[in-house]
Amino acid sequence: MNDPNNQLSDSDETSDTEVQLNEDSFDGIHQYSRPLPKWWIWGVAACLAFAPPYFWFYHNGTEGRSLADRHDQQLAENLKLQFSQMGELKADRATLIRFTYEDSWLRVGRSIFKTNCVSCHGRDGAGQVGPNLRDDHYKNIRDIADILNVLQNGANAGAMPAWKSKLSTNEIILVSAYVASLRGTSDGSGKPAEGQEIPPWPKADPETASAADSGAAGS
Repeated sequence: MNDPNNQLSDSDETSDTEVQLNEDSFDGIHQYSRPLPKWWIWGVAACLAFAPPYFWFYHNGTEGRSLADRHDQQLAENLKLQFSQMGELKADRATLIRFTYEDSWLRVGRSIFKTNCVSCHGRDGAGQVGPNLRDDHYKNIRDIADILNVLQNGANAGAMPAWKSKLSTNEIILVSAYVASLRGTSDGSGKPAEGQEIPPWPKADPETASAADSGAAGS
């Protein structure tokens, strides 16, 4: 007479054997060939379908879309509010030198540069239609103060447009400072050097640098 319990036991063992990949076990652990949950498979498929458009939208080089760009824009907007409260800066050599070495204000200059200058000078200033700003060679610059003049009045018969009617004095000073800060950051890529190599920029005056720090903190 057959024992029903034995039959049930034999059936369970057969079922386990059918889904088991091999009969070897280690410490009582077996490997089985059971299908993955459908929710997991559909989740992976959804991620794979979502990834290409997400990557294209946020990482295709379009300005202002990446999280880093948005952070810089928000920070720059906050700093713009601060420099609007300190009044109009004086567009001279000493002011430009001072802000060239102020990292926090250079973020504002970078934001202005990316909004207005990348079509000619490239996203990182490495040059496209306009010259490479990251090497030590310049076509219309002999001294750091010349950057202000070029930004305000243009150069090369209009190839470099005048920005004095499009940007405020503060914006021109800060974007000029950012352009000056790009010097010496070339990694060998970008547009070949144009013009003549000129002497290094002057160093920041510690006293004026401290004054700029105090003004930024108090604004």
